[in-house]
Amino acid sequence: MRRRLTLLVGATMCLVLAAFLVPLALLLRSVAADRAAVAAVTNVQGLVAAAGTAPPDELGLAAGQVAATSKRPVTVFLADGTVLGTPVERTVAVELAARRGSSLTVGTGAGREIVVAILGRPDGTAVVRTYVTSAELTRGVTRSWLVLAALGLALLLLGLLVADRLARTLVRPITDLSAVSHRLARAELTARATPAGPPELREVAGALNHLAGRIQDLLREEREHVADLSHRLRTPLTSLRLEAEALAEPGEAARIGAGVDSLERAVTGLIVQARRRGEATGPAECDAASVVRERVEFWTVLAEDTGRTVVLDLAPGPLPVRVAADELAAALDALLGNVFAHTPDGTPFTVTLTPRHPGAAVTIADEGDGIPAAYVERGTSGGGSTGLGLDIARRAARASGGELTLTRTSPTGTAVTLRLG
Repeated sequence: MRRRLTLLVGATMCLVLAAFLVPLALLLRSVAADRAAVAAVTNVQGLVAAAGTAPPDELGLAAGQVAATSKRPVTVFLADGTVLGTPVERTVAVELAARRGSSLTVGTGAGREIVVAILGRPDGTAVVRTYVTSAELTRGVTRSWLVLAALGLALLLLGLLVADRLARTLVRPITDLSAVSHRLARAELTARATPAGPPELREVAGALNHLAGRIQDLLREEREHVADLSHRLRTPLTSLRLEAEALAEPGEAARIGAGVDSLERAVTGLIVQARRRGEATGPAECDAASVVRERVEFWTVLAEDTGRTVVLDLAPGPLPVRVAADELAAALDALLGNVFAHTPDGTPFTVTLTPRHPGAAVTIADEGDGIPAAYVERGTSGGGSTGLGLDIARRAARASGGELTLTRTSPTGTAVTLRLG
């Protein structure tokens, strides 16, 4: 924008300077030509005054003196054909002046021919001729044009400098607004814009600051609601834990207790994540190998109860990925939960972790009917669920710079690949 404003002012100034300097340059050339012509006529005026009565000898001597003084050819043509002064051929202009008895100026390609008719001589009309060359007609014009060009260039540079300063005062507030908006996009909600510049920009800065404050208020209310939810969930979780400990079968008690622990960790992770939302934090990172191994071991217990075979193929770790451990665990739980929810008991599945540059890729493949790829969008499900499980995994992948894809491995099999950056 700053460059465009400067170019606009520069183009406008060029048009104004051209409209002003071009006519002035033409006027200077015309004035220089007229000045040279007037000087030539002035030089021969004395000769014209004496030519009416002076004898030919004195007239020729006077013509020679005027030619030497003016450094121009000066010739007197008498009516009897005598040529005095600078010897030149009789021209059409000389013949015309002698016949009409009038003075005239004739322009040629090399200059101007000035002829003056002298009346009253006993032998008839005489003609005084002088010639002004093109060099004399344009003497000083080049220098004047250079001065005009230098003046125009100086004015243009000065105008561009002033335009650049004015454009900077307009662009700087816009740049500051852009910087503040990018900081807000990076969750730096304490960033505020300083109202500056024209009234419209000050109004935009105020609206942006109001928006940032409103976002902070909404996030604070959300964190308070999540904190309240945590207190409401603690009581039923505690009851479930007591019920699990009261079971007579130690294996069942351990299994249900592990489920309660997993649920409590998920709730705690959700609360922590919500409380961190809106705060400036560094990039999250975890070891994908350890998280995948821990979540597959947890779901293996349920797989044994439902008669499923689990194949785990882990690349040697550590495999760092740019996602928090609890978010990756939630994504894996959502994908593995879909396997149990959308395939019949006894359906085997495979979990594969492979390295990629950068990050890693987790693939969960099963031999059941699976989930069509069209159900990846949030809130869409063909199996009676909320449709949020795949969205959780997709958001975790995108947060790390990766993606989530669904592919068919066989007529009845489905593979979900979570690519993590």
